[in-house]
Amino acid sequence: MRIGILTGGGDCPGLNAVIRAVVRKSVQNGDEVVGFRDGWRGVLDADTVPMDLAAVRGILPRGGTVLGTSRTNPYALEGGADRVLATLERLGIDALIPIGGEDTLGVATKLAEAGVRVVGVPKTIDNDLDATDYTFGFDTALGVATEAIDRLHTTGDSHHRALVVEVMGRHAGWIALHAGMAGGATVVLIPEQPFDVDAVVAHCQHRFDSGFSPIVVVSEGAKPKDGDLVLATGERDAFGHVRLGGIGTALASLVEERTGREARAVVLGHIQRGGTPSPFDRVLATRFGLAAVEAVHDGESGVMVALHGTDIVRVPLARATAQLKLVPVERYAEVEVFFG
Repeated sequence: MRIGILTGGGDCPGLNAVIRAVVRKSVQNGDEVVGFRDGWRGVLDADTVPMDLAAVRGILPRGGTVLGTSRTNPYALEGGADRVLATLERLGIDALIPIGGEDTLGVATKLAEAGVRVVGVPKTIDNDLDATDYTFGFDTALGVATEAIDRLHTTGDSHHRALVVEVMGRHAGWIALHAGMAGGATVVLIPEQPFDVDAVVAHCQHRFDSGFSPIVVVSEGAKPKDGDLVLATGERDAFGHVRLGGIGTALASLVEERTGREARAVVLGHIQRGGTPSPFDRVLATRFGLAAVEAVHDGESGVMVALHGTDIVRVPLARATAQLKLVPVERYAEVEVFFG
């Protein structure tokens, strides 16, 4: 069997672990693996690289993806879908394993409906892909954010200043929620819950009054109830997403103005994406890769491997990409106990 593999969307710790597992399992089965460079662009342009045991040796602890990635959307290009189908047919690809989030797997869902045998692997650092309990990369990003908050507590207290930590999370606040709880943040602000500016300032002032300095953790997509502090460049990617940025800086300025105490913004940005994956992410990504190959050999298509509890299961791709997994009200209520 000839299996194609690609990684699309933002890079993420653990991608190489999936690639390694797919190749190791496929070679064991007597299959050939063809890697497509830079996500769906590689399929459009038939830009491939053979993936054998030598190609994946030593990549388990490496961040990023050896195949490269892009946010290319074949369905946004005239004739793009036909070019993808033609490439797969010309190269004799029997099955395709795309690794990505809602956008990458959204394309995979359409290809499955067009008759391509597709088994998806979930990847999103924001942990917002539905139908799976966790995605790899999230635990690594959480560790980076939590360590940053731990370090910022000491410098904030030393200088008697507020620190606003902006973390990733366009529509879902899972990183902010978990990192804020683990790091003992004064306030956690997420996209799912528009925040009250007065309440945020009051929590910060209360923290100052107690003799310590406040740490505000905010998702990049968080918004106030009565306004919009989010700064966007206006640029959109191939899937229509506006590039966000600036909520941390805007909020820090507001806190400084309202409390009269110095405030600084710390934007973690791509630091959360880079570096070596955590042990949890390496294991989860490896299990996903093995399960994807097994699903292909079982004749499955239009499915995604997913984590339910401690088990790797198969779920319909359409279900996984139908909606985002957002932070429920009751989970946010847990962290609200510690505000102030």
